[in-house]
Amino acid sequence: MKLQAHGIETDLPPGWEGRIALRKAPGATAAANDSTAARAAGTLGEVPNPVVHLANFALPEDRGDFGSGAVDLMTEADVMVVLFEYGPEAVGKALFKRKGIPTNLTPNMFSSSALQRTLPGQAGCQVFFTVEDRAFCCYTVLGRQSAANRVLPQANATLAATRISRR
Repeated sequence: MKLQAHGIETDLPPGWEGRIALRKAPGATAAANDSTAARAAGTLGEVPNPVVHLANFALPEDRGDFGSGAVDLMTEADVMVVLFEYGPEAVGKALFKRKGIPTNLTPNMFSSSALQRTLPGQAGCQVFFTVEDRAFCCYTVLGRQSAANRVLPQANATLAATRISRR
C-alpha cells in the first residue's frame, strides 16, 4: 500500500498500515486549557508539521504524536515507527546532524529508557536526522524488546521504502 502526503511517501509491506497527517494546531480554547489533549496539540502559533505513524498492527484512530494510544495495544510481535517533523529552526542544529532516514536500526539501539512512556517489555529508539532541509525524529517502539531481531528487518525495510522531498 502506498501512502503519500506532505512531501512524504512510503510503500508499506503487506500487513502494515500507516497514516501521514499534519500535527493538530491548537485553538485558542485548547491553548488556554492545561489538559493533556491541549498539550499534545502543540503551542499556540505553532505551524503544524507532518507526523507519520507506520506499524505492523492496526493503528487506532485516536493516538498521540509519538504513538500514545497505539503502544498500549502492541503485542510482542509488533513494531511501530513514528516520523515526527520539527520546524525549520531545527535544521542545522547538532541534534539533527545525521543525514538521511535511518534504515539500519539494530537491537542494541533500543532501551526502555528511550520510551515516551514505559510499558513492561517494550523498548524504544530515537534517531534524529535531516533530509531535504527537513528535521525529523524517527521514534521506533518494539512491542517486546526480545523480539527485536524478528521485527526490525520489517521496520528497516519500511524506512528504506520511505522518501521525503523538499517542501
